[in-house]
This record gives sequence, C-alpha cells and structure tokens, in this order.
Amino acid sequence: MTWRFALVIEPAASDDPRHDFAGTFTVIDASAPALTVGELSTQRGDGVFESIGVVDGHAQEVAAHLERLTHSAALCDLPVPHLEQWRQAVAVAAAACGPGEAVIKLILSRGIEHGPTPTAWVIAAPAADNTSARERGVRVVTLDRGYGIDTPSRAPWLLLGAKTLSYAVNMAAIREAKRRGADDAVFVSSDGFVLEGPTSSVILRRGDVFVTPTPGAGILHGTTQLSLFDELERRGFQTAYEDVPVAALREADAAWLVSSVRLAVPVVAVDGEPLPFDPPFTGSLNAYLLSPRD
Repeated sequence: MTWRFALVIEPAASDDPRHDFAGTFTVIDASAPALTVGELSTQRGDGVFESIGVVDGHAQEVAAHLERLTHSAALCDLPVPHLEQWRQAVAVAAAACGPGEAVIKLILSRGIEHGPTPTAWVIAAPAADNTSARERGVRVVTLDRGYGIDTPSRAPWLLLGAKTLSYAVNMAAIREAKRRGADDAVFVSSDGFVLEGPTSSVILRRGDVFVTPTPGAGILHGTTQLSLFDELERRGFQTAYEDVPVAALREADAAWLVSSVRLAVPVVAVDGEPLPFDPPFTGSLNAYLLSPRD
C-alpha cells in the first residue's frame, strides 16, 4: 500500500474552544521523511491508531473510530484527543481519497522522548482489492495468544484492550498462519476461548443468532462488528456477546472476520476443517458495509 496523502496535526487540548482547526493541520508529502529519530512511535510502538474505511470519499463510522481512539489513548495515558479536531482532519483526508475504496489511518504517538507534546498525523491511501477474500473466504488457524481470558482484568498494564502501534505480534501471527497453509489466524486464550483475529473481529452464526466474543476479555470492540450487529438486528436476527469456546467456532453455522477495510470475510475452514459459508448472505452484508455509514 502506497500512502498518497499525509497530514500532520498539532494536537489541541480536549477542551480547546475553537470550532475551526484548519490552522493546526499541515499537509506534507506522503513519500517524504517526516518523523525524527527520537519519535517513540517508531522506537517503541508507543502510541495508538485507527484505520477508517472510505467509500467514494465518504469516511465510514467516524464517530465510533474516534471513540475507540479516545479509549485507547486513555488506556495508554496519552492526552485526550480533541474529537472535533480529529473529525475535521478525517474530513480533509477523505476529500483527498477520490472514488472507490480507500483507507485513512489516524496515529497518535507519545512523540519525541522527553518532548513537550505528542505527535499526531493522518495518512490515506487506496485500499487493497479485497474482492476475492469477500467472495471466496479465508482459511484460518487458531493460535494461542498466551494468556487466559481473565488476564486483561488482572493485568491492565498489558494494554490488551487498546489499539496500539505495537503490532509485531499480530503480523507474526499472520505469517505463522500462512506457514501452516492458511490465510489468517484467530487468536484464542490459553484456557480455550475465541478472542479475535490479528486485524479483525470474529462473528459466529448459530442458527438465527450472531455471536461475537465479549470485548471485556482484552478484545478490541470492533467498529465494523458493532455496525453489523445493528444491521442484523434491523433484519430481525438476534445478536449476543459471549465467552466463545474454541469448539463453538469449529461448530458454527458460519463465521466471519470483520474489519473496517476488508469488511466481512467468510471463514471457510478452521484448523483444516471446512466450515459452511453462504456467499449470497455475505454479499448482502458487504453491500451494507459499502453503503455510506456515519
């Protein structure tokens, strides 16, 4: 993915009374060097981020993403983002995206070591073509994340519920899945419960009930999952948050990995065992996710 647009933000205090934050944005060359060698986002992964899907210049679920950015910042003891400032920055980036699907990434870093303020920026690029994954599905393997389902409540300093820049483990999990002949991974707890994908939420279908693992177990509350649950409820289905045993994933009537950019991707096999999937139904979910959503 080649970033086409970049915008540096001078972070405003959360109680800044201004209504227009254009003066706090600086558009830069997305291909040019922009960070100093002392930047903690690159040295330590010390920061948080969000990835927002864009369809034909419309940024999707902006409020939900900004709410999660704020939640992640609080968990990491970062300054509270000014929501209106970030909303305006997203609008500027979305306007630069043009037709088709794109992705906007928001980054809030602790900044330079011993520096006075955090570093913040927004970048945008065309999204990868996810058509094949949406239509044909992905094979997943379950990988032990190395902690029990109650670990996040006992050890909040692990930041398991924050969307941090420390994604090396997530990327290693995807590489391991491919080494095992699969396309993606689903993290499970050491005591046998489904958590999430490295870059996605997990939704299971059990009859007419759609289930996702409870976010309180150190799982990011997925913005796409939230939106899909609203849509499924409008269609008359039931939705639920539960502690999901690994066996329930293997026995599900269907399952999806959902995220802001790939959208709803059906799981067609778990640990080498086939799983049923419904292409027309998945297509209807993605048609909804590709419609403008605020």
